[in-house]
Amino acid sequence: MTGASAWAALAGLGAFHGINPGMGWLFAVALGLQRQSRGAVLWSLLPIALGHAVSIALVVAALAALRVLVDLRILPGAAALLLFAFGLYRLAARHKARGGMQVGFADLTLWSFLMATGHGAGLMLIPVLLKMPVGVDHAGHQHMTAMTTLGKSAGAALAAVGVHTLAMLAVTGLVAILVYEWVGLAVLRRGWINLDLLWALALIGAGTILLAAAVG
Repeated sequence: MTGASAWAALAGLGAFHGINPGMGWLFAVALGLQRQSRGAVLWSLLPIALGHAVSIALVVAALAALRVLVDLRILPGAAALLLFAFGLYRLAARHKARGGMQVGFADLTLWSFLMATGHGAGLMLIPVLLKMPVGVDHAGHQHMTAMTTLGKSAGAALAAVGVHTLAMLAVTGLVAILVYEWVGLAVLRRGWINLDLLWALALIGAGTILLAAAVG
C-alpha cells in the first residue's frame, strides 16, 4: 500500500462510516424531523463527527503506543485476530441507541462516540494505519532524533484522524440532507441494505486478509 493509497483508504472508510445510518445520519434526520428544522440536521453533524473522531483517535493513540512497546512484527497478526474476533462479535450482537431525542451537544457527542466504538470503527483502520508512520518504532530511532520522529508521528496521527473524520462528516451530511429534504425515512422500510451485517463481514474479511499477509 503506497502513501497515497493509504490516505485514500482512510477517506474511503470514512465515507463508508458516513453512509451507515447507525453512525449518525439517521439520528440527524430524526432530530431534524422532530424539530422541523434543517438547521437541527446540520447542527447535529458537529457533535456526531466529534464523537466519531474521539473514538478513532483513541485507536490511533493505542496503536502508536503499541508500536513503541511491542515488536512491530507481531502487530499485524495481533491486529488481524482482533479484527476477526470483533467481526464475529458484531455478527452475534446488535447495538441499539437508547434515550430520548432531547439531546444537547455533549449528549450527542457521547452517543456518537459509543456508537463508533461499539461498531469497531477505529479497529477497521488498523490495517491502513500499520502502513503509515503513526507511532515511533526502534528503526525510526536509528535515523533521526526522538523528538523529530515523535513530531512526524503525531502529525501523521492527527492527519489520519482528520482525513477520516472529514470524509465521514461530508458523507454523513450529504446523506442526512438528501434524506431529510427529498427521500424521507420510508427508504429504510422499502429496501435499505443491512449495513451492520456488511460491516461485520468487512471486519472479518479485513482480519483474514491481514492475518494472511502477516503469516505469508
